[in-house]
Amino acid sequence: MFFASVIGMIVALMMLSPSKMLSLPAAGFIWWFRGTPALVQLILWYNLSLIFKDITLWLPGLGTIFSIPTNTIMTPLVAAVVALSLHEAGYMAEIIRNGLKSVSRGQTEAALCLGMKPSLLLRRIVIPQAMRVIIPPTGNETINLLKTTSLVSIIAVGDLLYSAQAIYARTFETIPLLLVVTFWYLVVVSIMTVGQSYLERYYSRDEAGHDSAPVGLSRLGLILTMREKWRGAQ
Repeated sequence: MFFASVIGMIVALMMLSPSKMLSLPAAGFIWWFRGTPALVQLILWYNLSLIFKDITLWLPGLGTIFSIPTNTIMTPLVAAVVALSLHEAGYMAEIIRNGLKSVSRGQTEAALCLGMKPSLLLRRIVIPQAMRVIIPPTGNETINLLKTTSLVSIIAVGDLLYSAQAIYARTFETIPLLLVVTFWYLVVVSIMTVGQSYLERYYSRDEAGHDSAPVGLSRLGLILTMREKWRGAQ
């Protein structure tokens, strides 16, 4: 999920760019990885060596720097990480983009007019408000991704389901072992659900029980007040 979030953030920023050279490739990325099943992507990356026998780095004037057989790099585990990260990044890009767009432009323009640096603006004004929109679907996607990892047993990655299959193939205790797998998935998902609820509560703390100004506006108002006091002291 970490790789998916990082890639999703980059793609989301590209989507928000006014440049077509950035937004169009980002839109194509989302279209491809959201539009194809995770299982198909897993099998495709696992069989990448059928398309590219070797992964080669070639530079003009220097020739071939290195050439490695694709199967050496694209192990089942690497194929699983790459496929699931890119698949989930397509969804995360849309989640993050919608979260960033939920912050009104007037707040960012006002903060910039006050001389606030873009990095501080992002940290103090944009992200706290965007997170309230981003956290709920991100939590759901994280839980879905956890359950989707059961697909990696298809390409012989030793996850929970694959281990259970290896055991019941010898003992023939299919149902008991599948119930054990189900139990552990429920335990982990329950823990993640509790963590998600705490995060949602943290980022929505200014709205609990009453109608209040958005957190970004509150902080922007505090900055304005402090600025006026500083000017008055002069």
